[in-house]
Amino acid sequence: MQIVMVILPALIALISAWWITRSLCSPNSFLSIFAHPNDRTLHSTPTPQTGGLAVIGSVVISLILAASILAIAQPLKPVLPKGVMSGSVWIVVSMLLIFVVSFLDDCVGLPAILRLGVQAVSALIIIVGVGLTLSSITIPGGPTILLGIAAIPVSVLILLWMANLYNFMDGMDGLAGGMTFFGFGFLAYFGWQAHFPVMFIIASFVSMGALGFLSHNFPPARIFMGDAGSITLGFLAGTLMLLGVRDRIFDLWVPVLVFSPFIFDATVTLFWRVSRRERIWEAHRGHYYQRLVLSGWTHRRTVLAEYGVMLACGGLAVSYHHASDGWQLIVLGGWLLLFLVLGGLVGRVERQVKTRSL
Repeated sequence: MQIVMVILPALIALISAWWITRSLCSPNSFLSIFAHPNDRTLHSTPTPQTGGLAVIGSVVISLILAASILAIAQPLKPVLPKGVMSGSVWIVVSMLLIFVVSFLDDCVGLPAILRLGVQAVSALIIIVGVGLTLSSITIPGGPTILLGIAAIPVSVLILLWMANLYNFMDGMDGLAGGMTFFGFGFLAYFGWQAHFPVMFIIASFVSMGALGFLSHNFPPARIFMGDAGSITLGFLAGTLMLLGVRDRIFDLWVPVLVFSPFIFDATVTLFWRVSRRERIWEAHRGHYYQRLVLSGWTHRRTVLAEYGVMLACGGLAVSYHHASDGWQLIVLGGWLLLFLVLGGLVGRVERQVKTRSL
């Protein structure tokens, strides 16, 4: 695959996402769906929440353009290995199914059981149609844990958790857009390095689409991506995670490291709320990034700090991928230490605010 055949569609993803997002920000937009502030949100004015349409729409446009370019350049030669094309179609179908239902939820509101049911159906499409299951978990320098009959339910759980944790974390200007730009950008690197066109193409287009959206979503945001964007992107991240593990592009720890700023915050916050017997399905302001903003940090300062963590985790993922077993354990140890230190720093900021208020 020639990298030049990806450059033009990637630029189109960037430009089309920027243009569509700008159009959706306009008071004269053909869509006027607003996220209204309440006591559990961080924004103070009604803000359009249709940015997901721009990101996903730009990805679809770029995929169609890329397929056209490759078909013209190699009319008699299969562009992708046998079986990969049908797998790619199933990935796009499941992505669009989740997007449509989530977009309807943004517009009119849908029962949670219906949304979760559609996500489960989409997960089964990925597992049955593409054959993506997490069959084992590698422990660096140790054993490989075979999941056996647990492979399918564990794979479904990964896809559902990635979709919903992305949604949980989409609560501050520029945060989910930045994670998408950096996270999928690192996935694109791993796809390029492994000469794996499906991951390289999809991840590149998503990353560039997120960058176009981010130009209007960076603090102070003029638009949000909404559930249609966050849930779809989280599900797609989980799908590429399983795809990369199955096809031996990387082991599971690599994408976990890449998306760990979201995985860590959402998972720790969930267990913390469960321990306090809170209603975990209700909106809240207990995430680490929310606690920083409530402690007096500006949205811009907080999101820039988060970008630094995202880049650090992506760098750790690259280091882990190219390291020997012994060094991989050291990388994972450093990664855990990083989040322990960051969690402690957030607590320290909160204590300083409380001390000053006494």
